[in-house]
Amino acid sequence: MGNSSMAKSGQQPESSFVFGLETGAEQDERLIGVSGNFNDWDTADPRYVMTMIRPGYYELQLPADHPLPGVLEYKYHRGSWAEVELDRYGNESSNRRVEIARGRITDRVDRWKNAGKIFHPEFLPNIQVISETFEIPQLIKTRRIAALLPYDYYQTDKRYPVLYLQDGQNLFDDYAPFGSWGVDKKLAVMAERGTHEVIIIAIDHAEEERIEEFTPSYRTRLGVGQGKKYVSFLADTLKPYIDNHFRTLPGRENTGIGGSSMGGLISIYAGFMYPEVYSKLMIFSPSLWVAPNIHFHAIHFKESAHTKVYLYGGGAEGANVVPNIQRLKLALEAKGQGVNTEFALAIDPQGEHNEQRWGEEFPRAVEWLFFNRST
Repeated sequence: MGNSSMAKSGQQPESSFVFGLETGAEQDERLIGVSGNFNDWDTADPRYVMTMIRPGYYELQLPADHPLPGVLEYKYHRGSWAEVELDRYGNESSNRRVEIARGRITDRVDRWKNAGKIFHPEFLPNIQVISETFEIPQLIKTRRIAALLPYDYYQTDKRYPVLYLQDGQNLFDDYAPFGSWGVDKKLAVMAERGTHEVIIIAIDHAEEERIEEFTPSYRTRLGVGQGKKYVSFLADTLKPYIDNHFRTLPGRENTGIGGSSMGGLISIYAGFMYPEVYSKLMIFSPSLWVAPNIHFHAIHFKESAHTKVYLYGGGAEGANVVPNIQRLKLALEAKGQGVNTEFALAIDPQGEHNEQRWGEEFPRAVEWLFFNRST
């Protein structure tokens, strides 16, 4: 690369552009390149291979006369899109953008795809289907229940916190009709960060009766649902079974509940109904339009011990999703007087209402709820 000596010396022609890349990610003999709308996204062109300036830092200097678009879009890779950059949670991010491509910019890459995979297979969780027909006496029904155990569960004698998640069909099945969160793959990525030590209990929804089960048992815009019986099943039947059959940390301080859409709504309801059971709520894109005044039912919320609530919403989910979440947060802060409840509010202006986006948010929420020791 003819410009490498100039890059190393810190000199550059006037009006040239320099890509700088810091990466603590695993690196081998594969070269690091940059591709974007300035080279037709070609990953094979050797002119756009970066030079290692020092271990963990690379540069590519474009000539001063290199034609560049008005808005530069690009990504880093290791020779192909099967080796593209990822964020620290294993998510493939949107294109990087630079409005005025002159001077120098320094980016960071935390992970790379490896042969098209975001994870190392040896870190995948141990998935056990507890039962295809687990009895729900409160509703006189049965349901598939699965446990995602840490990959090293059977090599230790540790006890683990537990997160109960709704809509189990969409959590780890690659062929789910509405897409998958990819929880198993995200847990494998988290294992490398040491934040995988949590048991996930996946509860399948009730198919055509899902909305009825996930609707609170008071007058809502969808009528009176079976939510009270469902959350009673989770707290009074399922949780004791899980605590008796797995090495859990059963106290409320190590127990969480969560879900998305209607699953997020019923998880809020469960947290309000059973504050003595759950101290951590993971609420993604909740269907608050169904029960906009749900916070009025948080009777014991302000008297409960410390509770953490992670709220996520996307700007592309509809005009009312984000405002409803923000109003819920304000209402709960007022109820809890800002003393016993800690909130994380995550808003993605481009976020859509789908499983892929919730899966991207999952590791951030789990780490904040269970592994953030700031409180």
